[in-house]
Amino acid sequence: MSEGHGAQGSSKNRSLLRDQNGHVPVSYLELFFDLVFVFALTQISHLILETMSWQGLAEAAIAFSAVWLAWIYTTWAANWAEPERLPVRIMLICVMLASLIMAVVLPHAFEDKGLIFALSYVAIQVGRTLFMVYVMYRSEGGNARNMLRIAIWFMTSAVVWIAGALLAEGWDRFWWWLAALAIEYAGPFALFRLPFLGRSTLDDWSISGHHLAERCALFIIIALGEGIVVTGGTFAGQAFTATNLTAFLIAFSGSVLMWWIYFDTGARRGSDRIEHHSQPGRVARDAYTYLHMPIVMGIIGGAVADEMLLAHPDHHASRALVAFTCGGMALYLLGVGQFKKGSSTHLRFPLSHLAGLSLFGWLATYAWLVPLPALLFGSLGVAVLLLVAVWEWFSLHGGWQERLERWRKKA
Repeated sequence: MSEGHGAQGSSKNRSLLRDQNGHVPVSYLELFFDLVFVFALTQISHLILETMSWQGLAEAAIAFSAVWLAWIYTTWAANWAEPERLPVRIMLICVMLASLIMAVVLPHAFEDKGLIFALSYVAIQVGRTLFMVYVMYRSEGGNARNMLRIAIWFMTSAVVWIAGALLAEGWDRFWWWLAALAIEYAGPFALFRLPFLGRSTLDDWSISGHHLAERCALFIIIALGEGIVVTGGTFAGQAFTATNLTAFLIAFSGSVLMWWIYFDTGARRGSDRIEHHSQPGRVARDAYTYLHMPIVMGIIGGAVADEMLLAHPDHHASRALVAFTCGGMALYLLGVGQFKKGSSTHLRFPLSHLAGLSLFGWLATYAWLVPLPALLFGSLGVAVLLLVAVWEWFSLHGGWQERLERWRKKA
């Protein structure tokens, strides 16, 4: 994250920065850049499916946390740097290449490819941030100090990343890398405080809220698209039977409903709030940098559950299927609900999402104790999402109030 830029400096110096006075569009290069992360999310879901253990799940969580930070910090950088300028374009392409390498070795990051994974990740975070120090220094002088603080934080965590890759493996490497991520996730809350360099302030993080909101919404599309790819790829390799078709429709319906729950009102309200907030940096940090993580993690969990359902639609729902379906959807509703709460003037968690959380908890408990046919279990999960979507639709569009008033008049 970086500070906003002022009106000081020559036009030549400012040429690597976007004009923040008007609408900041999402560039085609940013959309191209995102394609790498479709592959990265697919790698994470495959890692979970192949290991299917607590250790594999923990390793996938570390990998996702790194992938998310690489993406979101690059999005912050692209909020200021102009992707149409050649140096910025080269920087984004280099980050894209390093991200692709990181995604390729991701399934073996806790085995023999740990050093490649760590070096790729460190190159992304440190290299991009130092580039932004240069951009900000040439354009604003003193405002580059904020980017320098961030670079030093990343350099500190880089030591832990590389040490973990060189000195440990498996669970031991997990704890090293968890410590590295703790440093990086604590940075924005600590305002990147450093001795002699001071700390940043939220008022310094003047950004284009609409651009960041749109970029995060596009990442949600990426995550949902990864689920569609998994669903379509699995179904394409199966016989076209009624059972397989039913499982396919259940998986597809779940993806559609997750899209609906986020994009019907949440994305627009979030964009409006950050665009008009007095401290857009605070909203960007809380609502987008952090609260979108459980949303994407929930989508990944749902994609894993869909692949398990499609693989064995004629079996009873396994405990793994129950855990990933209910756990993934609960995580998704919790994240979206918190995001909508932060985007609302009423600051209340949506009642529809709270009901969905309760129903998924009940469904998980029942299916854990009483084996249910997989298709029935999957249908019940979709029914919960449908209830949430319909409930929110009518509550926000006045449908319940109008129907209740008409019923009262008839009575």
